[in-house]
Amino acid sequence: MRVGVPQTMRCRRVWLAGAVALACGLGAMPAGAESYPTRPIKIVVPTPAGGPVDVAGRIVASYLSTTIGQNVIVENRPGAGNTIGSREVAQADPDGYTLLYSSASGLVLAPMLQKNAGYDPIESYEPIILVAASSNVLVVNPSLPVNSVQELVAYAKDHPGKVNFSSGGIGVLPHLIGELFKAKAGITIVHVPYRGGAPSITDVVSGQVQMTFEGTSVLVPFIRAGKLRALAVTSTRRVPELPDVPTMAESGFPEVVSTSWTGLLAPAGTSREIIIKLNLQLNEGLSSQELREMFAKRSSDVIGGSPQDFTNLIKSDTAKWTPIVKSLALNGQH
Repeated sequence: MRVGVPQTMRCRRVWLAGAVALACGLGAMPAGAESYPTRPIKIVVPTPAGGPVDVAGRIVASYLSTTIGQNVIVENRPGAGNTIGSREVAQADPDGYTLLYSSASGLVLAPMLQKNAGYDPIESYEPIILVAASSNVLVVNPSLPVNSVQELVAYAKDHPGKVNFSSGGIGVLPHLIGELFKAKAGITIVHVPYRGGAPSITDVVSGQVQMTFEGTSVLVPFIRAGKLRALAVTSTRRVPELPDVPTMAESGFPEVVSTSWTGLLAPAGTSREIIIKLNLQLNEGLSSQELREMFAKRSSDVIGGSPQDFTNLIKSDTAKWTPIVKSLALNGQH
């Protein structure tokens, strides 16, 4: 396990056995849950098509489509720091036919940063499963004359306010990591928010923006092609896909550590039977070589585990980021 939640990985087999026993112990399920699903399922992704959350969500949708007996479609509802799509699912009927595939950025951070997000990460959803996690990478456009984090810091100090960093919107994880790095390095760099990770990366590649923190899964191809220069990864250890790229801790910033995770949720009030059915189905898929390889190709580790495991992670991330958001005085930005 390179990144993510190691204990969740170790406990997956135990959870699967327990969940099967629980499902058997439920006896006759209510009619709606027993036959679920009887029509297509919609997974809302609150980011634009092509970004890391969208790609992972489509892998999940494709797998479910082939195993659950109904088509599972992805609908992208980007905007407002992931809150538009997230709010739509929070307000949807809890019947199992409208689900949310999201990340720490949209689920945990956006409600902290936006006073009127319209949902709560704990109260508004029933977590189904934590799917995957990956490191983030600090990359710069190759035209920027820096080859390390320390050189970037020195350059930014010599050119205050002249270096821009992009993200997929105010409140997403790359934005917060950038703000944390900015504070710890004592530099003045300017945040440029976009409507999703894909356009954010595109403008760093084109040179419109100088740097960004984004998921390994989408940045590795650009790094290998020489279109972006990787300076550091934000995980606690180096990642196999970029063995020569140091961690932020190795680069002198041990506080700038974070991983990107994604997972599937349902609206609050969705029946426990439906949650268990989807969880068991996806745990089985995540244990397969096919899905593990699909995520590995995108520099992500599969996680899996119980709905409670996912709930615990959401709570721990909320506790982790809340004081940082307050210290950076980002509350209420839009």
